[in-house]
Amino acid sequence: MPLYEHVMIARQDLSNSQAEALIEHFGSVLADNGGKLIENEYWGVKTMAYKINKNRKGHYALLRTDAPAPAVQEMERLMRLHDDVMRVLTIKVDAHEEGPSVQMQKREDRGERRERR
Repeated sequence: MPLYEHVMIARQDLSNSQAEALIEHFGSVLADNGGKLIENEYWGVKTMAYKINKNRKGHYALLRTDAPAPAVQEMERLMRLHDDVMRVLTIKVDAHEEGPSVQMQKREDRGERRERR
């Protein structure tokens, strides 16, 4: 089955437990349609570059999935209909990276930046 990564932004007025329950809900939607949630990362509340639906902040989460295309389409459809979800980005990947995402790594672990000219 194809591998996907989804980044979801939920409303800022949700509690942390409600945001994590939302992640579990969409993982169960995938499981009901023949896919599986491989890993999820809750990134916490972050400030956005611009307002979305009059919100300046949002709960960010990363979902790594292994699911057929119809299951992903159904999950995205339900995310668009859900009142608490503001934005979703889905990317098809060849392989999932091992370990935590760049957002969860400490600055020292990310490696050196290139020098400016």
